[in-house]
Amino acid sequence: MQSGTAKTGYWVLEYEPETPLKIEPLMGYTSSSDTRRQVRLSFATQEEAVAYAQRNGIPYRIEEPKPLRRRQVSYAENFRYDRKIPWTH
Repeated sequence: MQSGTAKTGYWVLEYEPETPLKIEPLMGYTSSSDTRRQVRLSFATQEEAVAYAQRNGIPYRIEEPKPLRRRQVSYAENFRYDRKIPWTH
């Protein structure tokens, strides 16, 4: 499976949970009375996200994206006789 980079060029503002999740005893579902857990705001740039948080008095923390490390692989490498990683069936 290969992961793409579509829809990754925006900044997201998520609220920190205020209350922990509760486990419903009969069915085991998890629930919370915290409605902010459902809110996700997306912005085109980091500056827009920071400006929104400052304008509304929301404390924020910026998490920079991790650099991508792409490894070139080929389907033919699965059948090489001198594989570096052995089959693990």
